[in-house]
Amino acid sequence: MQRRLAAILAADVAGFSRLVGADESGTLLAMRGVWADIFNPNVTRHGGRVFKTLGDGALSEFPSAVEAVAAALDIQRAMLAFNEGRSGSPPIRFRIGVNMGDIVLEGDDVLGDGVNVAARLEPLAPVGGILLSDAVHVHVRGKVGVAFTDGGERSLKNIALPVRVWCWPDRALPVPQAEADKPAVAVLPFANLSGDPEQDYFSDGISEDIITDLSKVAGLTVVARNSSFAWRGRAEDVRVVGRELGVTSVVEGSIRRAGNRVRISAQLVDARSGHQVWADRFDRELTDIFAVQDEVTFEIVGALKVKLAPSERQRIASGGTSVVDAHDLLLRGRETQVRLLQSPADGHGEWQRAMDLVNQSLAADPGYAEAHAIQSMVWTVGFVNHWTDDPDPLGKGLAAADRALVLDPDEAMAHVARAVASIYLPDLDGALRSATRAAELNPNHAAAFSTIGHVRAYFDDPLSGVPFIDRAIRLDPVFTHQYLHFKGFCHLMAGDYAMAAEHFRERIRLAPRTDLSRAFLACALGHLGEDGAARQVWADLREVNPAYSFASHMGRLPFRHPGDRDRIGAGLVAAGIDAGMGLPPNLRLAPAGAFDASNLSRV
Repeated sequence: MQRRLAAILAADVAGFSRLVGADESGTLLAMRGVWADIFNPNVTRHGGRVFKTLGDGALSEFPSAVEAVAAALDIQRAMLAFNEGRSGSPPIRFRIGVNMGDIVLEGDDVLGDGVNVAARLEPLAPVGGILLSDAVHVHVRGKVGVAFTDGGERSLKNIALPVRVWCWPDRALPVPQAEADKPAVAVLPFANLSGDPEQDYFSDGISEDIITDLSKVAGLTVVARNSSFAWRGRAEDVRVVGRELGVTSVVEGSIRRAGNRVRISAQLVDARSGHQVWADRFDRELTDIFAVQDEVTFEIVGALKVKLAPSERQRIASGGTSVVDAHDLLLRGRETQVRLLQSPADGHGEWQRAMDLVNQSLAADPGYAEAHAIQSMVWTVGFVNHWTDDPDPLGKGLAAADRALVLDPDEAMAHVARAVASIYLPDLDGALRSATRAAELNPNHAAAFSTIGHVRAYFDDPLSGVPFIDRAIRLDPVFTHQYLHFKGFCHLMAGDYAMAAEHFRERIRLAPRTDLSRAFLACALGHLGEDGAARQVWADLREVNPAYSFASHMGRLPFRHPGDRDRIGAGLVAAGIDAGMGLPPNLRLAPAGAFDASNLSRV
């Protein structure tokens, strides 16, 4: 075998399956021009050669990292001018990944880890942008006329070690995974020592408030309530909790409420050794509950030796209400809202109870921003699950979120609530802005990151949502089943039907009663030509929910491009499944192998 060091440029066209589905002949004709007039000439001009093409993707080899990156920049700039002249046609845009490493030559072909890493970087690159490995960046820094932004380390499929990445342009940089050196914390539900099980909502609420406050600290990774509360009543060694949740520290405690007094005991435990790091007890009047929560939070942050930025300290100390009854009612309403997300048998009744409690909280304190934010979420959940007969639940949900933001512009939950309502209006651009702002205010808000990922699935680069969903999984592993559905949807929208099927199968394993994941799995299998398997999945769906309507479900999803709805449903048509979509039986599908990211990964 002949080996040498080389720079590898991997490129593909974002959303190629969608472009072909909308205008096959026009897209293929345009691509011939792109290859002949833009891509190949720029590769050659910078001393490279294209050694493999895959319809909408290509792999090129360069003797110099600087020349490889210069070629990538010239290609992306030329594509901007090319798209400006397409007079209303959808833009054709590349994602490009560049790596430098050892390669193996076999005739005209090139193999090896140097190629594999480049192929894995490419799907993570922003549309119209470039993603470099650190091995490339060290050679090109200051030599190509642009700056690349540090994107942190990425774990790449089938690549043993994480790869540090650098992105251009920086505005498109994906949110990095949690840094390995960050303290990671889980707050277990504080024990209710009041002697009254009816007071569980209070101890749970205070525990959740502490989680929320800690989550505002960028120097921490904080596991979400859903996952940490899953350990309620399990007498496990704290070291087991740490391993299962991927944290280095665990907060435990208890709450005793008697009349107008409350006692909070808390301790911070090192999840690796099991040793206590910090412990304290707080006896206060109930009217001081917010001050106590702040004090507990600051003590924990101090014990972890994390420095608070002034803005973080201010966000932790702000908000809330001075009306004890308003806070108490909101804790009850918030607890009921959590049950709503667990698909209760009496969904309508629980929804009404949640709304009543939140309304009572707002009657006690109309200026309570968090209560308005929770009210917004309840309205949207009612709309999505058909639990309300109100003619305009989304409008009311949006108004409640806006009211919360007038009262407190830094209330992250209000931004998330606004984003979720905006998805269904639909206002995807507004949803993305709101969810992004929530993540900026609360860098550990799992719902914010999952919402960003979900919204991005509808844009021209669906796979750009995957890193955000992976971040949500890290923060809230108990909800992995829900996030897997969103990941599968990103791949389904991108035309990566094999990976979509993999995620939907795993989601069904974790949530056996799901209907939509089964419907989408059947679509993916139909696109892959696995007709028998698709029909079996559809039969299983009908057993789970005989009243399920694919057409109704798809009609509620906020597709930016109407052709995406038909393209997904065409998978069912191909498998001979009548889902009532009104699609012609001879609808032509783009070939399943056209998704180049999966093809590149097999190099």
